[in-house]
Amino acid sequence: MFVSKFIIMTKHFRHLTFLFSLGILCHSAIGQMGTKPAKNWQNEGIEKDSVYGTGSDEALNLLKNRTSTTTVVAVIDGGTYINQPYIKDHIWVNPKEVPNNKIDDDKNGYVDDVNGWDFIGGKDSDIKQENVEVTRLYKDLNKKYAAVTPDKVAKNDKAEYAKYLKVKKKFESERDNYQQQYNSIKTFIDTVGVLKGILGKSDLTKEDMENYHPTDSALARAKRRVIRNINRFQFFIKGTTADTLLKQFSKIEEYYQAFLKYQYNLDFNPRYVVGDNYEDATQRYYGNNDVVGPTDVHGTHVAGIIAGSRTGMSGTQEGIADNVKIMVVRVVPDGDERDKDVANGIRYAVDNGARVVNMSFGKGFSYNKKTVDDAVKYAEAHDVLLVHAAGNDHQDNDTTDNFPNRRFEGSHKEATNWLEVGANDSKGMPASFSNYGKKTVDLFAPGVNVYSCIPDTGYAYFSGTSMASPCAAGVAAIIREYFPKLTAKQVRKILMKSVTKVTMKVPEPGHATSMVTYSDLCISGGIINATKAVQLAMKKAGK
Repeated sequence: MFVSKFIIMTKHFRHLTFLFSLGILCHSAIGQMGTKPAKNWQNEGIEKDSVYGTGSDEALNLLKNRTSTTTVVAVIDGGTYINQPYIKDHIWVNPKEVPNNKIDDDKNGYVDDVNGWDFIGGKDSDIKQENVEVTRLYKDLNKKYAAVTPDKVAKNDKAEYAKYLKVKKKFESERDNYQQQYNSIKTFIDTVGVLKGILGKSDLTKEDMENYHPTDSALARAKRRVIRNINRFQFFIKGTTADTLLKQFSKIEEYYQAFLKYQYNLDFNPRYVVGDNYEDATQRYYGNNDVVGPTDVHGTHVAGIIAGSRTGMSGTQEGIADNVKIMVVRVVPDGDERDKDVANGIRYAVDNGARVVNMSFGKGFSYNKKTVDDAVKYAEAHDVLLVHAAGNDHQDNDTTDNFPNRRFEGSHKEATNWLEVGANDSKGMPASFSNYGKKTVDLFAPGVNVYSCIPDTGYAYFSGTSMASPCAAGVAAIIREYFPKLTAKQVRKILMKSVTKVTMKVPEPGHATSMVTYSDLCISGGIINATKAVQLAMKKAGK
């Protein structure tokens, strides 16, 4: 999963992260959020609209007299609300499967897989919460090395022991950070309760606090803290009171509590729900057909970006591509996805006709990279393009691990069917949260304040490379729709060669005072451009 702690975005995954943490507003987030852009800015282009979107509107205009072939795009995610009005007519339906007859009609190993498959579901329920991968790794390695001193490590175990130390440090650092955040939030909530009791009021205004003159130093600090947070929150909501703060802080308390209760809890393991033998990486036929699941917000938003109905009506949100079907593959919980499920999700998509696969998730550690690598090679051999979000930790993926990726373990070889995507805003700036990599990220795509659908009939602006990836996948789908003879490798090359080159200096993500060029941030040196991609595809196809 992807998370950026202080920006309203979807992770790679961390679904809906809060803008406030401890009442401290993230100023880089404010600058990035700004005024909401047009609802379809991701479809607009720099040439016609002076906006750094994909340019898909103009690209489709160039193709209006051509015939398209329906293209299946698999959304490997946390689930998708398939009855959302905006996308329900664009959901893939398995033509060989009879709905709900409890028979594997097409004999592909998955019973009643009408719209896709859920690899994190079981006979009676679905997984919602999970550990992050570093927790699972620490749990396993700690059993072996907790009581071992460095001088007692066997020669053959030294590499694994070094990994253990790295995992241990990361786990304890992240867990302790969330614990501190939770404690601080809880303390603030309790503080407001104490002040209400002292002043005998059901709510507290800024004026109440300014007129309160405690002699106790602890209460004086509490007073200052409440005033400070009211002032900060009034940036968004005028007339903020203590209760206004409590409503927000209570949500944040629950957010951090979930990290401690599930993601970094060594005693939590929900895998029994699935009922598989997780250690058997060759096992493929498990799960259920509930493609919606309990975590469908993220996947629904992603699906809408790719395939939302193109009505042509002013003020409505429209998808990037015009003739695609979304195959739903559920592998991502609230927590980190497991490698076995990712690999099986890719294989399922390939075997059932997907030509493009979107993967808006990722993590800093891998349990069984070879299993995922083998699935990537399988997709490569079957001419399927994999599009992946670069992540939201404003890190350099050239020097920091980010999984899954195109690099094959133990080899210098890389997948040729892989597109790694960073996020930019409507003005062409790289998102402050976006990961980057001169050697590992291919291009950038719209990923800040992208408007799309959510369950049940709603719409929302989300930010994250989770949004940039489907923008790129949608453009790739357009090329595969209208130029079906082009291979996945050729489509990737076209998308890379047709980017809008950005030569101006831009802030390095996470380092606002460091100015760089897009050539420092990605291989192509630019932002995806569907219009130019279509023109290049026409030339490549000879028509």
